[in-house]
Parts: sequence; structure tokens; C-alpha cells
Amino acid sequence: MNLDAHTLTPQSDTLAALCKASGDELRLNVLRALANDSFGVLELAQIFDVGQSGMSHHLKVLAQAELVATRREGNAIFYRRALPDSQRLGGRLHSALLEEVDGLQLATDIQARIAQVQQRRAATSQDFFLRVEEKFRAQQDLIAGLPQYRESLLALLDKLHFGPGATALEVGPGDGGFLPDLALRFAQVTAMDNSPTMLELARQVCERECLGNVNLQLADALGATDVEADCVVLNMVLHHFSDPALALRQLATRVKAGGSLLVTELCSHDQGWAREACGDLWLGFEQDDLARWATAAGLIPEDSLYVGLRNGFQIQVRHFRRATGNTQHR
Repeated sequence: MNLDAHTLTPQSDTLAALCKASGDELRLNVLRALANDSFGVLELAQIFDVGQSGMSHHLKVLAQAELVATRREGNAIFYRRALPDSQRLGGRLHSALLEEVDGLQLATDIQARIAQVQQRRAATSQDFFLRVEEKFRAQQDLIAGLPQYRESLLALLDKLHFGPGATALEVGPGDGGFLPDLALRFAQVTAMDNSPTMLELARQVCERECLGNVNLQLADALGATDVEADCVVLNMVLHHFSDPALALRQLATRVKAGGSLLVTELCSHDQGWAREACGDLWLGFEQDDLARWATAAGLIPEDSLYVGLRNGFQIQVRHFRRATGNTQHR
């Protein structure tokens, strides 16, 4: 049986590009580094101690094989791993490759440089909050203030029907605007923030609203604290973490068995001014990324709501559940 060789060429090219992209140690390590984070070209060049032009070449090869996807954030282009599609040619090979790549151990010096990049991101976020404490509410409202997603969040929260003795933890409560709603629905609420400035704003709300069941803690929710709750809430917080996937994994340990994690975040966007105006490290998140990170953290994706805003942004309100007796992934 004679086959038209020309019709086979695109398929062969697709598989060849995939094999070529995976046939280089540096590119495999780049895929490993992108497992739970996205990086710009300059960041990856620093992490792997290679020139920018060289790194750009490797990323182009990975992109041509559809192993990485790009997203523009302001003037920078960030790279993340592309999700494999088993229904497409090469999809199963793509999935198997990532599974093998995830078993790689990055060299100690590479891990150290990744940590340096993330520390710079975290410092940028912290510096922002120290500089704009009195303008916090106004800056947040440039994109998505609490009034724009409060009703949707409460609709999802009230559907969960927590018991009369249930507890809640809000990580990064900001100016405390959502604490009265939590205090009304839970027997005990903990509000945890590592910024004294933000915690003072929350204290003023608690005092004004007479919230006697709210405990304010100046602490890092990712650090040494034994606080757990039936419901953990993150409202517009995740995009301030240098490593959001790791943050989600650590915050999942705060959720009691059978409890819930509620995440309100922007969907991915390309408005780079949000970095300077609002101190955002990340310009929103892909819905699939949040679900994938939550699953890796031992959580089960449940209902989601999406709120379109007149300014063109879209908000995602996500519910992730921790199974009864579930063991967190480490």
C-alpha cells in the first residue's frame, strides 16, 4: 500500500520537534524548573547561568515543540510549561516526558538561584505594601475590590453549609473588609498577615464592627504556625507570593480534613501596570494552573464562579476541598 509521503511530513515534523526539544539536558532542566512556576528569559538565564541569547534559543526550540507556553506580563514574556493534550499527535509522549522530567533533581546551585529570583519577587511585593499603606483600598480598586466579588464569594461560601462550631482562617485579610462576613458565619475566625500595616487596618475594622470572635495574628502563613481551620480563605492574595504553587501546597495544610479552601483571584491578563500600581507579582492565573496546583497539594477541585468586570478583567472564585482523612502531598 502506497502512502503519500507528503501527508506524513507534518506528523513526522511534530514528533521530530518534540524529540529534538527533549534531547538536550539544559532544556530538560528548564522544563523541570517550570514545573510549579513561570519565569522570564532573563530569570531563566540567571538560574541556569547562560547568556540571554542562548536561553532564548532553547526556549524557542521548546516553544516550537509546544512544550512551553508564553504569556506577556507588561514588557516581559514569561514562560510556563504547556499542558499535554492526549488527543493530539504527540500528546502521550508529551505527558510521559513531563512525568519523567518531574523525577529529575535540579543541581543545588540551580535551586539556590531559583530561590534568589523568588526572594527578589517577594521583596518587591513587600516594598510595595510598605510604600502605599494609606492608599491600599484605592489601589486595589483599580482592578478588583472586594465589592466586585463579595456576593459571588458569599454565594459559594454559603453553599458549603459549615456546622455551628466551624472555624475560618483568612490569609492576608488586607484592610479587613471581608472579616465581618466571616465572623457572621463561623464560630471563630483567625486573620493572619505578615504586614503590621495591613493588620492594623484589619484591627480597626474588628473594633468598629465589634467582632469579638476574630483573632488577629501577625505571622507568616507559610511559616511555623499550627493554625488550622475548616475554611481557609485567600482573597486576591496568591498573586503576591513569589512561588504560588508552593504557597498553595503549604496553605492546603491549614485546611482541616473535610474542610475547604476558597481562592479568589484574577484570571490571567496582560495589564503590566498592575505590577507598579498594585504590587502584583503575577498578572492573574490560568484556571487550569490553579486546579493542577491544588490537586498536587492534595485538594479536590469543586465549584468555580467567574465574575466579569467592566474594566475588562475577570475574577475566578474557586472552591477546593480536602477529603476526609486525606493526607497532604509533600
